[in-house]
Amino acid sequence: MCGISGELRFDGGIADMAAVSAMCDQLQRRGPDGSGGWQSGPVALGHRRLKIIDLTDAGAQPMVDAELGLTMVFNGIIYNYKELRAELQQAGYRFFSTSDTEVVLKAYHRWGAACVERFLGMFAFVVVERETGRVVMGRDRLGIKPLYLSRGPGRVRFASSLPALVRAGGVDTGIDPVALHHYLSFHAVVPAPRTILSGVRKLPPATVRTYEPDGRESDWEYWRPVHERRAELADLHPVEWQERVLEQLRVAVRRRMVSDVPVGVLLSGGLDSSLIVGLLAEEGQHGLATFSIGFEAVGERSGDEFVYSDVIAETFATDHHRLMVPSAEVHAGLDGAIGAMSEPQTSHDAVAFYLLSQQVSQHVKVVQSGQGADEVMAGYDWYPPLDGVPVADAVDAYASVFIDRPHRAMADVLSQRWATSEDVSRAFVAEHFARPGADTTLDRALRLDSTIMLVDDPVKRVDNMTMAWGLEARVPFLDHEFVELAAAVPPELKLLHGGKGVLKDAARKVVPADVIDRPKGYFPVPAIIDLQGEYLETVRAALHAPEARERGLFRPEYVDRLLAAPNSHRTTLGSNQLWQVGLLELWLQRHGIR
Repeated sequence: MCGISGELRFDGGIADMAAVSAMCDQLQRRGPDGSGGWQSGPVALGHRRLKIIDLTDAGAQPMVDAELGLTMVFNGIIYNYKELRAELQQAGYRFFSTSDTEVVLKAYHRWGAACVERFLGMFAFVVVERETGRVVMGRDRLGIKPLYLSRGPGRVRFASSLPALVRAGGVDTGIDPVALHHYLSFHAVVPAPRTILSGVRKLPPATVRTYEPDGRESDWEYWRPVHERRAELADLHPVEWQERVLEQLRVAVRRRMVSDVPVGVLLSGGLDSSLIVGLLAEEGQHGLATFSIGFEAVGERSGDEFVYSDVIAETFATDHHRLMVPSAEVHAGLDGAIGAMSEPQTSHDAVAFYLLSQQVSQHVKVVQSGQGADEVMAGYDWYPPLDGVPVADAVDAYASVFIDRPHRAMADVLSQRWATSEDVSRAFVAEHFARPGADTTLDRALRLDSTIMLVDDPVKRVDNMTMAWGLEARVPFLDHEFVELAAAVPPELKLLHGGKGVLKDAARKVVPADVIDRPKGYFPVPAIIDLQGEYLETVRAALHAPEARERGLFRPEYVDRLLAAPNSHRTTLGSNQLWQVGLLELWLQRHGIR
């Protein structure tokens, strides 16, 4: 797991290695174990390394294979790299390291861009062809690993984080009005390729992009899950579905133990992370390191779920770590979390993950995490109301349960210069829902959430917060073969027991029923769920700062109304509107964006 950066020039100029080095400096926390750079004419590459596979210098990057005429930077992990290596060796390839990076490089040489279809893992990579001058970059199917890009006169730069591109300079840091609409409507999600900044884009998930030496570019989307019932699975009994789901998850969990360093588990005490621990125990993992976080209660609002994580730790005899964060440290963690965000993220879970990762990184460098199960298995409470809704009414139904505020409300929120005449967020949902490959309204919602919302909210949050401490997080529920199977599960089986029904029934073979049947929980951070005290003052100061007044994103009367009743104004899903707008300004100011 690493941070990558680079510059490609198309105007005959020499790539700016100083700019690439500046990006690498910004990415240092993603890769604290080493750094490297490479430049040849119009192309420069930079790398920050986190040593997980092949701990020797042979696995260092940028990786150059002079014999094959290829140079590459790579961020991620290919879980089946040993199998691919054996296949490549049979084909005559010689290896100088034991890294998965070299496997990616040689796989590209053998199969070209189609190599991505053979990879089981999470990744973002950039390959430079010496002979042709062509540059090819790819991103994993679920967008677990990020790749941001900015265009300038005669060049393109890329990096693993948006702030790294900003640090190198030459970026249009103006706000993208369409992205701003998405942020305020689509639950703070800005779908690829946009970001909140006009001058920064991100490579979409499951995409390979090719740049020719003259700057021409082309994209290939190589994967898209099909949310339809498969003929070969039509006669499965519910119990058989449970067995298939459990076995596929078992495979996914097993794959994510591939490492040259120990692997732990982030154990929230919920079904998803508990099931991961149980399956690892079945695989023979003894003394598995597990980690749970808790915060001090505020009033009657509890700040931990140790009662559930303790049950799992005791049941499976894990090496369990209860990590209690004093309230005095949470406010400092808020600033750190905002600093670690590649894009503004409103969930208070981000602060919890940031503080959890800080402590976990003192024990291990790799963890498995339960993110993704709710999006692929219909675990959220907005899914049951979509059941049985006619496809003709699908967009209206989805908007009513998920969209934070209707387009007509934007006129009261945004200053006139930032408002869009079109309801661009609804149009995005409608376009996505209209694509073939999803049977029902629920199928269409799950496809949208698992390929768009999941990528640019929970998955990005986990990547940003863990990598801020040089901690690699692996997400077995986003194994693409598991996602494909989940997409085929009949909606009625997913919706059982309030959601994730088939997964809950399957889990009864592995984990205690008390954990399965408990109310759904989150990482609770009581101090920022309801804004008060220093947290409220932090938001107030950001919204009244000179930079905020100069930007003029929000109508002053709207901001005043929120500040007058800071915890009374909520979005459709219950998010605090003041936190949503305040976090955006906090993020912009924290990253020096004017």
